[in-house]
Amino acid sequence: MGQKTSPIGFRTGITLGWQSTWFAPKADYGNLLVEDQRIRRYVDGKFNRQMPKGAVAKIEIIRTRNETKVTLHSARPGVVIGPRGGEVDKLREELEEMIGRKVGINVIEIKAPELNATLVAEAIAEQLSKRASFRRTMKQHCEAAINTGAKGVKIICAGRLAGSEMARKETQKLGSIPLQTLDANVDYAVATSRTTYGAIGVKVWIYRGKFGEEVEPRLVRRRRPPRRTGTGPRISSRLKAAPAQKAESTAETNVSASPAQSDTGESKNKEES
Repeated sequence: MGQKTSPIGFRTGITLGWQSTWFAPKADYGNLLVEDQRIRRYVDGKFNRQMPKGAVAKIEIIRTRNETKVTLHSARPGVVIGPRGGEVDKLREELEEMIGRKVGINVIEIKAPELNATLVAEAIAEQLSKRASFRRTMKQHCEAAINTGAKGVKIICAGRLAGSEMARKETQKLGSIPLQTLDANVDYAVATSRTTYGAIGVKVWIYRGKFGEEVEPRLVRRRRPPRRTGTGPRISSRLKAAPAQKAESTAETNVSASPAQSDTGESKNKEES
């Protein structure tokens, strides 16, 4: 039997820090644990399950004697903060009302979302729910992570892929994933895509290199399609060239016809004389 374990839990407390940092007596431990889960679920539902999405990948909670500090790691901090910090203030008030304590919120930007397993898994799940090709989607995200600077990527999709009658599992892998090496910085996430023919599970592993030796992410510029300058309907270059060619051909026929007309005029004059 294979002894598989979560790479995050396997490294927590050794090379990774805890996502919740606080101390509580035995009587209050259960209540605070449930409270943490309520905060995470509320923030996830607010910024990841409805538009506009804030792409919150990680939520860290630190409790002091008087205050609860919540740190949000987001790829779109502008959406989370809102205009003039309005969204953050609103979220702070909602969380304070929910838990009955003073709450402080901090937002940290994720500069390379292609190297974050949570964001990659959620993006794949969203595309699968929109009936995108699972093979093409998996391959695109693998290549994007490698191009950004990852040393290895593994993506597994399981379920009724492409609406097939029998569920199956598909794996896409690039590079290396050292799961047993505690010194390796391996990010892991799970997401679920809700489709009309059933749920599809998505698992993502991303190996960024050893702790302290991670390669700086390469920022890949995405090409945007050119904007239309005119307000009228778009006319293809072939259609534009057709009237010009027609005008040139009519001009040539007029020029060639003029000498013939002059010859006929001269012959008529000779006959009259």
